Amino acid sequence: MPAKERSTLFPILLIVAVLVIAGVGAGLLYYLTHPSSSSSRVTIQEGDNATVNYIGFIGSGAQYGKVFDTSFYSVAKNNVTYPKSLEFTMRPSAANYTPLPVHVGATSPSSGYSQYGLSFITVVTGFWQGILGMPGNQTTSIVIPPNLGYGPQSPDCFQNASLTSTLPVLRTLSTSQFASAYPGVSAAQGTEFRDPTYGWPVYVLSANSTVVVVQNQPTVGWSSTPSTVGWPVAVTALNSTTITLTNELTPADAGLVLGHSTASVCSQTQYIVSAVNTASGTYTRNYNSEHVGQTLIFVVTVVDIFPA
Repeated sequence: MPAKERSTLFPILLIVAVLVIAGVGAGLLYYLTHPSSSSSRVTIQEGDNATVNYIGFIGSGAQYGKVFDTSFYSVAKNNVTYPKSLEFTMRPSAANYTPLPVHVGATSPSSGYSQYGLSFITVVTGFWQGILGMPGNQTTSIVIPPNLGYGPQSPDCFQNASLTSTLPVLRTLSTSQFASAYPGVSAAQGTEFRDPTYGWPVYVLSANSTVVVVQNQPTVGWSSTPSTVGWPVAVTALNSTTITLTNELTPADAGLVLGHSTASVCSQTQYIVSAVNTASGTYTRNYNSEHVGQTLIFVVTVVDIFPA
């Protein structure tokens, strides 16, 4: 377990009081809209369905302790007490934060995945095994190693890229390409505007009904943070034909920076910079989802139990 020597209790010490308060409020609202299981059995057994509230922390690597998912709206919107992981995404509204209906087991429930108007889902092995034996309204912490979670990272989802790249000083574009690259800009000779990606000055050298020629006009040292990347990029060399750009990444950024690409790799267009090698002038893009290959810590509260 990568984080074996580090305390996995710090998230619990931080949030137990909040969970108790928030769990009561969420539970009351939940019971107003969903009937109780009216079960005489008080603990979760394999084959049951259950509803749970949870906070999911990354428990290893550079993002140790960051929240990557939760069923609590109060936790999702609180980035001070609960700092978020790079790929954490807010749901559309507070109404989307409700107890999670889960099936407790690796095989299909005998009663089906739908009960009491709820649709129960399968979850990773470590999650359902971790709530076995729990009664309702109890909170516990579950530590899930990768083999019981989302498995190992795929080596096919790693790409090496150069820290430097080049762009032409002059660009020849069709009128449709110009309109797409520079929306709202007049394709007329002499027009001056700012490049939408890098922010440097651009000048229209010539234009006719079919072709537009533009000149990029940065200076050495020009720095910006393009949305297409996600970190500062600087102009480090310039001549009459070529602009040299250098990604301003350092080894300290490894595992802590989210980037974006135009092409999809492993079904993702975003990636985490997992390594930076300034000596070789390269960095590594990791397109594995951030929770894959990591130890995970879930703080879970059982809301209701639906026996098999």
